[in-house]
Amino acid sequence: MAYNGEEVQSQDYLFKIVLIGDSAVGKSNLLARFARDEFYSNSKSTIGVEFQTQKMDIDGKEVKAQIWDTAGQERFRAVTSAYYRGAVGALVVYDISRRPTFDSIGRWLNELHTHSDMNVVTILVGNKKDLEDCREVSTAEGQALAEAQGLFFMETSALDSSNVAAAFETVVKEIYDILSRKVFRSQEVKKKEASLGSGRTLILEDDSIDNEGPGKAVCCSS
Repeated sequence: MAYNGEEVQSQDYLFKIVLIGDSAVGKSNLLARFARDEFYSNSKSTIGVEFQTQKMDIDGKEVKAQIWDTAGQERFRAVTSAYYRGAVGALVVYDISRRPTFDSIGRWLNELHTHSDMNVVTILVGNKKDLEDCREVSTAEGQALAEAQGLFFMETSALDSSNVAAAFETVVKEIYDILSRKVFRSQEVKKKEASLGSGRTLILEDDSIDNEGPGKAVCCSS
């Protein structure tokens, strides 16, 4: 089953997730740490779009997260906006040591909502928590913004791996839970529809159509 409309054969579910945020906030290293447990201290800015895939097991189901790393530079934004389509999850990343990257979050969220096809499970990620001595954005500020926007929130460090897997897994697990609830509701509706068409007796308590006195039940078989 593919939640983003793509055909899936080898895995049970395929979720498209995007990484967005200003340039040099560490998006590529977050992905590298999660997908390959690697970190590049001299990584270059992403040009255009790159993606990695990662498999996870949730409730005995194999889930494949297809994670797209979008370029943060302004000149690439017109090109990468098409890649939001079909995304069901997003990590919106800022650098805790650079306040301007935090101030840009509202703009990134607007772009995500503009180009996405559906409601996207989103987590606000304050990256580079290892740079505590250079911190310009407090944890409380990040939490407050996330609460105001209805987002999950986590501070991470791609350098020392802190909360990296947890951030991605939070998004994937929430997407899975939402999909599971939708499937369950759909099955319940089908059960009710089948029940209504099964020929059961419908009992109407209506004095106005009772010819034998008040409170008499009139039975109508379908």
